[in-house]
Amino acid sequence: MLKIWGRDTSSNVQKPLWAAEELGLSYERVDVGGPFAGLDKPEFVALNPNRKIPVIDHDGFILWESNAVTRYLAGLDSTGKLWPKAAHERALADQWMDWCNSHLWPVFPIVVVGLLRTPPEKRDNTAIEKANEILESEWAVLDKHLAKTPYVAGESFSAGDIPAGVFAWRRYELPVKRTALPNLDAWYARLKERPAYQKTVMTPLS
Repeated sequence: MLKIWGRDTSSNVQKPLWAAEELGLSYERVDVGGPFAGLDKPEFVALNPNRKIPVIDHDGFILWESNAVTRYLAGLDSTGKLWPKAAHERALADQWMDWCNSHLWPVFPIVVVGLLRTPPEKRDNTAIEKANEILESEWAVLDKHLAKTPYVAGESFSAGDIPAGVFAWRRYELPVKRTALPNLDAWYARLKERPAYQKTVMTPLS
């Protein structure tokens, strides 16, 4: 049995949720974090001493860190549906998953927290705008890559698309200034056609 700890509105939790839905895996999700709190409870700290979500328990195997969890779930499927069989495609999937952590995640919370969880009168609009400018320059890097291929690792959707796809939902839904990135737009439109994406990612932002 697969158990996933974490609130379903968390971007990091949505990664393994999306992967599980793509693969048709049965799972139980437990609300923790954000308004549900619980990250400091001894039973949760025993699962993840970092006090972060998501965490999974798969038949007694405990794993945390959202990209690692997503890769693990993708690897459970032997057909290569989410984890490509070709080494170079797996490497590209890995590359773009790590890119999200290195280039998007460091500044994304400034925009998300600033616009979603901070009262208008207390927002640092200058910091939000600066962070969004950085994000747009990063999205342009992915846009250039997607001019050559429909998905990040090649012709087919893979786990490599999941982290960026989760962040993309926020890019397009938040009231931010967006530059013209046609290849990113087309990729995002393809993601929105996926039932698993609709179910796990295209939810009200919080």
